[in-house]
Amino acid sequence: MSTVSQLFNSPAADVWRVLSDGWLYSGWVVGASRIRAVDDAWPRTGARLHHSVGAWPFVINDSSKVVNSEPNRLLELVARGWPMGEAKVVITLEDRGGQCQVTLVEDAIKGPGKLMPKFLRDAMIGVRNRETLRRLELMAAGGAGR
Repeated sequence: MSTVSQLFNSPAADVWRVLSDGWLYSGWVVGASRIRAVDDAWPRTGARLHHSVGAWPFVINDSSKVVNSEPNRLLELVARGWPMGEAKVVITLEDRGGQCQVTLVEDAIKGPGKLMPKFLRDAMIGVRNRETLRRLELMAAGGAGR
């Protein structure tokens, strides 16, 4: 699994506000181009977020599902983007007062992406997720989700 981590200059509660607003997902997740619907229960376990991936007009409509959620601490998803496949994504927040250590772990679990050699897959996911964390930090610092 590819793991990236970054220290944010925002408390965990501010980061969680962004994560818990499903309508903001395409603002911080690299590759997500738009949000089509968000279950009212988001981000509780079992809730779904309906998104599109890719650049218009070549977009794929699919969804992500919450597998586990602990407010201000953990969000675990199965992110789908068929025909590319599915990925397990785990985001953990470690509150450090006015700062938060955010760790993002991801790997392909189904589909063609799983066929790519692990060292290549991890490198590609890592580059994308470093940018994902940069975007998430900016949104948390800017007050998104309030």
